[in-house]
Amino acid sequence: MKKNAILIGLGLLIVLFFVGAAARFYRLELIEQLSSALYDYRLRLTMPRTQDDRIVILDIDEKSLKEEGRWPWSRARLALLMDRLFDKYDVAVVGFDVVFAERDESSGLKVLQNLGQNQLKGDTQFQSVLNQIQPQLEFDKLFSDKIKNRNVVLGYYLTGQKDNNISGQLPEPTFPAGTFKGRPIGFTVWNGYGANLPELQQAAASAGHFNPLVDFDGRVRRVPMLVEYGGAYYESLSLAVVRTLLGHPKLQPGFAESQATGYANFEWLELDAGSKLKIPVDADVATFVPFRGGQGSFPYISITDVLHDRVKVEQLKNKIVLVGTTAPGLMDMRATPVAEVYPGVEVHANMISGILDQKLKERPAYMLGAEVIWLLLIGTALSFVLPLFSPIKAILTSVFVLAASIMLSLAMWSGGDVLMPVANSLVMVALLFALNMSYGYFVESRTKRLITSLFGKYVPSELVDEMSKNPEQVVSMEGESREMSILFSDVRGFTTISEGLDPKELSQLMNEFLTPLSRVISRHNGKVDKYMGDCIMAFWGAPKPLPDHARNAILAGIEMQQTLQKLQPHFKERGWPEIHVGVGINSGRVSVGNMGSEVRVAYTVMGDEVNLASRLEGITKKYGVGIIVGENTRNAAPDFLYRELDHVQVVGKDKPVAIYEPICLISEASRPLLDEIKLFHEMRRLYRKQDWDQAELQLLNLHRLSPDTALYKIYAERIDYFRKNPPPVDWNGVFVFQTK
Repeated sequence: MKKNAILIGLGLLIVLFFVGAAARFYRLELIEQLSSALYDYRLRLTMPRTQDDRIVILDIDEKSLKEEGRWPWSRARLALLMDRLFDKYDVAVVGFDVVFAERDESSGLKVLQNLGQNQLKGDTQFQSVLNQIQPQLEFDKLFSDKIKNRNVVLGYYLTGQKDNNISGQLPEPTFPAGTFKGRPIGFTVWNGYGANLPELQQAAASAGHFNPLVDFDGRVRRVPMLVEYGGAYYESLSLAVVRTLLGHPKLQPGFAESQATGYANFEWLELDAGSKLKIPVDADVATFVPFRGGQGSFPYISITDVLHDRVKVEQLKNKIVLVGTTAPGLMDMRATPVAEVYPGVEVHANMISGILDQKLKERPAYMLGAEVIWLLLIGTALSFVLPLFSPIKAILTSVFVLAASIMLSLAMWSGGDVLMPVANSLVMVALLFALNMSYGYFVESRTKRLITSLFGKYVPSELVDEMSKNPEQVVSMEGESREMSILFSDVRGFTTISEGLDPKELSQLMNEFLTPLSRVISRHNGKVDKYMGDCIMAFWGAPKPLPDHARNAILAGIEMQQTLQKLQPHFKERGWPEIHVGVGINSGRVSVGNMGSEVRVAYTVMGDEVNLASRLEGITKKYGVGIIVGENTRNAAPDFLYRELDHVQVVGKDKPVAIYEPICLISEASRPLLDEIKLFHEMRRLYRKQDWDQAELQLLNLHRLSPDTALYKIYAERIDYFRKNPPPVDWNGVFVFQTK
């Protein structure tokens, strides 16, 4: 827990953040969008997609407009419609998803009355005829008479615009002003309305508003069952139609006591109609529209077909009839979860169907507390367990919790018609998972960098990089044959030196010279293979190929000698002895790769050329030189000035090899140096011919040029020996070493 304290703390902060959003302390637009999208998905997933033929929509469609003329039609035609519906088709109730706010003067009665009052005032015959036909021309009264004492429900709209936006007459409020005084209920409050003509409203059995609630994304998902205007409360069109159908049963508000707030939450409406019908409402006193499917979930009949008796009686008998429009020009199309363009009249049909079937989704107030508890439960659990899990376990756990949230939500939706919000939990779980994965990634990356940096001190850095990218390939890496150069360096007389120093000083001394020498090797693209006490083994040409491996190895050997010379004053200041190293370099085809056992491997090089490099380092002290390279190395780097030291047969080799001392780059060699090397090679030619006198003469000349060169003394001693002990006649000048 201590190790993951920061991660757990961050996780708990995320949990508290989403708990605050669920508790409605603040709004998160992303959550609202996701919540709406999930609601729409669940709705479309579980819609019955069946047609309810109890409700019929009389459509003011394009066909009707073409036959009857543009809307609004004469009220006389609507009066005829009422007679057709109630007398011939015996419908149960008619609801209008249109408003009759203006008087119908299409009959010409007003013109005739003006004539009777002016030009034809004295024409008794005209006045008599006018009095006889006037009742037939009063279309509003005619329509009013036809809806009186019939189950006709008118529709009206409410508006939020202030003042001067009032027309027509509202019905009697469902609940009078002051009914809910003192209760914190979130009614939608309106400031104006557009209602029906007073005589029509007074004649109608009831009326209801057809205002839906439009969500932030422009979609209609809910309809307010009750709205507030002027302190009083008015019912929706769908509720008014159902109440009219059922004989105007009493409407009772339902309250659930809340211990959290101390108030009784307004959670449902109840119709006392034999078997009680319950209509759940949310905090806005709105109900979710129980869409049955896409457009066409209810039978549509063109209204002109009813007016012209083209509809069978059984299609309308005892039906709930809603008069509305799908004609685009009449502007009653809505965006809904089931369609971007959906007739507003069918929204009301879905509401009526849902109320009658008692298939209404509810989001009770207690779901707020339930969501908070769920978030705390799963969020706290994940905050503590995810940091302890491997990535696979973390993925499986997160997926399980996400699935559990979704399945619980679907179970409550389908089994209890309860809307359980899941957007907060889904986003919270996703963020907790992302936090743990990203935190783990950055921590792992940091750890990997540290390990890489540390491991790079043990094996070549390129190999570490490759292991980091493709560990499975590196683990199974097999040795490969490759042209490379190998370098060995060793301190001369190290045993004597170590005996004169205590362990701490000896460790400091080794660090003081091994570190700069290793840096020289790295600077020339070499890889330190291993340290063997005071010995350094390095190679060039792996893991990445290096075309000029021999040249780089020689440059490194020369610079190692120069670096060590610069360190001597520092060693002297500390009371340490002078350090001299011999460097042996050889090139050739070797085997390189992971080598060892099943329990431990090392990335190294093996082969005869490696062994020869070690032998060359060992004989540097025999010739009194700092560096010796093999013939392969000399041939691979021809731009150096070499002194051919000898032909030798080292221990472990059957064939003699030529050995060379690299002096410097040819381009950097002075004329006297070139002359001296030329003279030495001439001495070597005479030496191999066993012309001891001439060879000795050349050595005397060389000694005068460079009296401190130990190599000349070594050859002088050999010549003196061979004078006394002549070699065989077939002697080829090869010197055989009996020891390493």
